[in-house]
Amino acid sequence: MVNKSEYQDVLLKLRQGNTVIGGSTCHRQMIQLSEEAQRITCDLNYRFHTKEEIRELFSRLIDKPVDDEFGLFPPFYTDCGKNISLGKRVFINAGCNFQDQGGLTLGDDTLIGHSVVLATLNHDLDPELRANLHPAAVTIGKRVWIGAHATVTPGVTIGDGAVVAAGAVVTRDVPERAVVAGVPAKIIKTVGVVLVCSHLRSHQHHTIDSTVI
Repeated sequence: MVNKSEYQDVLLKLRQGNTVIGGSTCHRQMIQLSEEAQRITCDLNYRFHTKEEIRELFSRLIDKPVDDEFGLFPPFYTDCGKNISLGKRVFINAGCNFQDQGGLTLGDDTLIGHSVVLATLNHDLDPELRANLHPAAVTIGKRVWIGAHATVTPGVTIGDGAVVAAGAVVTRDVPERAVVAGVPAKIIKTVGVVLVCSHLRSHQHHTIDSTVI
C-alpha cells in the first residue's frame, strides 16, 4: 500500500500533467492506489449502505471530507479516487466511472447522471510508447448537469450552469450555460439567457426557452 506522503507526491505530479512512463515507479504507485480504490468501492457497491455510510465510504475513497448533502447511488467505480475534489450538494447517479488520476473537480450543486464517464488519462498515440500515460485535469463548474451515459475526455473544463446531453462525448471546453449534445459534443442552445430588445418607444425583455430534454 502507498503511504500518504508518497501518494500525495504522485497525485501532485499527475495534477501537473506530467507524463507517466509505463512501468516506472510512479506507474507502480498508481496501480497500488487503484487496488486501494477497488477495496473501498467493493465495500461500497456490493452491500446496502445508509446515506451516512455512503458518505463515510466516499470520504475514505477520496481522502477528503464529504459535504453532508452529498448524494450517491451505487454502484460507483474509480481506479484512483484520491484526485477527486467535490463542492457542496453534489449528486452522482448509479453506474458512474471516474478516472480521476489527472485531477477531477466537481463544483457545487452539480448533477451527474447514470453511467457517466469522466476521464483524465490518455495513452500515447505512438504504438512504441503506448504504455505511457498523459494526465489532464477535468474541471466541472457549479450547477452543471451531465446526462446519462455522457463521456467527458481529458483536459475539458465545463462552465457553470452548463448542460451535457445524454450520450454526448465532450472533447472541448463547454462555456457557461451552454447546452451541448452529440458525438463529438457541440453547442445546441444556451440556458436562461435574457435578451433585451429595444425599440424606439419601448423596451421588452425576452428569455430564451431553457427547456433542454
